[in-house]
Amino acid sequence: MAGQGASVYPPNMSKTAEQPGADQWVPPHAAVDDLRRAAEDCRGCELWRDATQVVFSRGPAGAAIMLVGEQPGDREDLEGEPFIGPAGQILVEAITAADLAEDDVYMTNAVKHFRFERRGKRRIHDKPAVGHIVACHPWLEAEVAAVTPEVLVALGATAARSVLGRTVKIGEVRGRVLEPPAGFASPVVVTAHPSSILRVRDSADRESAFNALVEDLRLAADLIAR
Repeated sequence: MAGQGASVYPPNMSKTAEQPGADQWVPPHAAVDDLRRAAEDCRGCELWRDATQVVFSRGPAGAAIMLVGEQPGDREDLEGEPFIGPAGQILVEAITAADLAEDDVYMTNAVKHFRFERRGKRRIHDKPAVGHIVACHPWLEAEVAAVTPEVLVALGATAARSVLGRTVKIGEVRGRVLEPPAGFASPVVVTAHPSSILRVRDSADRESAFNALVEDLRLAADLIAR
């Protein structure tokens, strides 16, 4: 398990001089509540300037499963809590369908600030760059160390890159239990981000995509001691 405050970046995720990263803001050996408070002052990348606030996590610190998403959305940025928008509602439904209890799950994101493009009065989601994933990685390391989950679930390609330290294709790795990546002790399950289900127009295809997410969560549930 990587130590807090001394981030060990996975392969292909090295810092650059232009991207200082969150190392200096992450308190060592901190509990989740302490990490959440410290993250309010993080200036590890430029995203804090335009975001309303940092969006850290939700769920019990002793949860057996850690769900890692991409970044907060517009509503999450305004309210300060992850997974409370439409994609979050789908995720909660999938968690319930997978017969998981609320106390089993800790939810966070690979990137803690909302990256967006402004179009008039609207703020349109803009995918985090690799530099943002790298800059925020010390927070994820610290969360894993504090929560000590039995399994990590990466929701989507951005989360998978953050957790695994490399780019993967969701279709090639989902349905499998992956070995713990460098710096972590927990096995990894990769699945699609629930927001992808929102983009499926056909109702039958949408139901199929939702059921696939549920099956991936059940795979993670099978790995925990209950």
